Amino acid sequence: MRNPNEIFEDLFVLELANNHWGRLDRGLRIVQQFSHPVRFNNVRAAIKLQFRDVERFVHKDFQDRADIRYVKKTLDTKLSEEDFGVLVDAIAKSGCIPMATPFDEQSVELCEKFNFPIIKMASSDINDWPLIERIAHTRRPVIASSGGASQKNLDDLVLFFENRDIPLAINHCVSLYPSEDHELELNQIDFLRNRYPGHVIGFSTHEYHDWTSSMLISYGKGARTWERHIDIDADGIPVSSYCSQPHQVDEWFRAYHKAREMCGGAGSQRRVLPTREVEYLDKLVRGVYARRELEEGYVVDHANFNEDFYLAIPLQKGQLSCREVLNGLTLSQTLPQDGALTLEQVEGPFINAGMRDVIKRRGL
Repeated sequence: MRNPNEIFEDLFVLELANNHWGRLDRGLRIVQQFSHPVRFNNVRAAIKLQFRDVERFVHKDFQDRADIRYVKKTLDTKLSEEDFGVLVDAIAKSGCIPMATPFDEQSVELCEKFNFPIIKMASSDINDWPLIERIAHTRRPVIASSGGASQKNLDDLVLFFENRDIPLAINHCVSLYPSEDHELELNQIDFLRNRYPGHVIGFSTHEYHDWTSSMLISYGKGARTWERHIDIDADGIPVSSYCSQPHQVDEWFRAYHKAREMCGGAGSQRRVLPTREVEYLDKLVRGVYARRELEEGYVVDHANFNEDFYLAIPLQKGQLSCREVLNGLTLSQTLPQDGALTLEQVEGPFINAGMRDVIKRRGL
């Protein structure tokens, strides 16, 4: 059966948010400029919008309150459904996955209309149950950010989606914009992985000092989906410090590839040992040498091994090492003092064909 969490694995979510500032042309430029580092680094990325049914999302009595920042920004960044459709089409054509965070039930309908494969839940909505139930009704995989959520909030959310067999990824998130390095709490990735082992754990980040360190650490801790806010330096609009520009996202993607290279394969089984490593370590293994002349028919016994043999480097080709000192091996010929104990000089059923082949190949 297909892994239901596969859709989240190694997925980057680029949060365009409201940085289009209600302008379709600016949104299209953001999509176009960020598609370049996505393609260049060969990563799987989504560009995520924010949906609000603005007229109903902001109470009618407060729609002229420019002194309320959230209200003003919501109104200033409004786009029509048609404009969002153009943006969604551009995202898909750029090679990225279109996504959105719906902030109300009507906006979930828009996610369905655009047929988004994943829906994102904001940290502020982690216990907004009317919205959560509407999102679950779509049966689409969900990524939820955990910023500000209590343990009970998270447990309830996870149980809700598990009971409905809806794939859920959980992003560790600190909802501070921007976040200082000492505020990242990356050990929470360990907590989330241990508490919710059946789910992909990710990292939604707003730090601004570098675009490498948190990627290396979060990947090493097991995060497998990531999110950052994105923006471009254009139109005289200042870029918020928690937003990443295209060259910074490029650095972020490069750090991801470096993390994968350094961490290697899966952590669920023993790694395949490269020949170069095995050969290097074999050169450090001590070989078996005779302390005195040992006659044909001598039987190796651990009880008196140190009286009759010693271990030293270098290990020679065909020579037995400290790894193969086995009771019951019998000398087939006389072994002179300080002579190397080799395969040709022993008899016994204890050394199989595979082991013999290894012993013949290694050493000087």
